[in-house]
Amino acid sequence: MNRTDIIILNALQRDSNQSIAQIAEKAALSTSACHRRLRALEEEGYIRNYSARLDPRKLGLGLQVFVEISLTSQSQDDMNRFEDAVGRFDDILECHLMSGSADYMLRVAAADMDHFDVIHRTCLSRLPGVSAMHSSFAIRRIKEWTGYSLERLQA
Repeated sequence: MNRTDIIILNALQRDSNQSIAQIAEKAALSTSACHRRLRALEEEGYIRNYSARLDPRKLGLGLQVFVEISLTSQSQDDMNRFEDAVGRFDDILECHLMSGSADYMLRVAAADMDHFDVIHRTCLSRLPGVSAMHSSFAIRRIKEWTGYSLERLQA
């Protein structure tokens, strides 16, 4: 990983819809050299995939909910059952195994409280091994994630 790779990765994090020529210009490379570096970053696993960041409000998903989950047991089997079940519900956008008071933190998007109630009844309440569930509702997003800080990688 060198400075040129960092420039390429930063450019892609900001806008992955840019042409290779635009990225090459930012990295002071020829288009073909930039393309080779980009493919190498993909093959080495630095770039997992490309996607579009959608506006949840435009999709009618104005309510962001963070749900803390505590399990009845932290046995490997119980955690595996829970994690497998989470993977089957598209309404669960993210799931993180946590340290601290809760075992897991989920992120869910809903249209409104009525929609969250449906998600709670048809999805969250069906997760196996849950002993406690606490939901927190985001009032307003202050800072949106736009990519990882790569400055620490520069030599």
